[in-house]
Amino acid sequence: MTTTLFRPVSKKELDLIEKSNWTKFPPRLQEQPIFYPVTNLEYARQITVEWNVPAYGNGYVVKFEVNSDYLKKYKVENVGGLIHNELWVPAEDLEEFNNNIVGLIEIIESYEK
Repeated sequence: MTTTLFRPVSKKELDLIEKSNWTKFPPRLQEQPIFYPVTNLEYARQITVEWNVPAYGNGYVVKFEVNSDYLKKYKVENVGGLIHNELWVPAEDLEEFNNNIVGLIEIIESYEK
């Protein structure tokens, strides 16, 4: 069984995902201790439109499936309103997280200034 997750990404991160043949997310930067996929499209879209597009001039929403049993080790964190649910995956867990992605990471929306 899998769980569908979403992630708002910049063009730079999208290029790194593409370089992995759409199978994994790139390592976090030193100043990014947490990888946070979100649990719903509406929240991913909001982050993309309100934060990524103004900051980078573009933004993308990707969708992917993750092994549901693996995700049980992470608590869903609510960081605001009803839709603001995300998982907080420590950067050091990202390789294992990537190994639990089922199928490919796919672009479902794109935005530009």
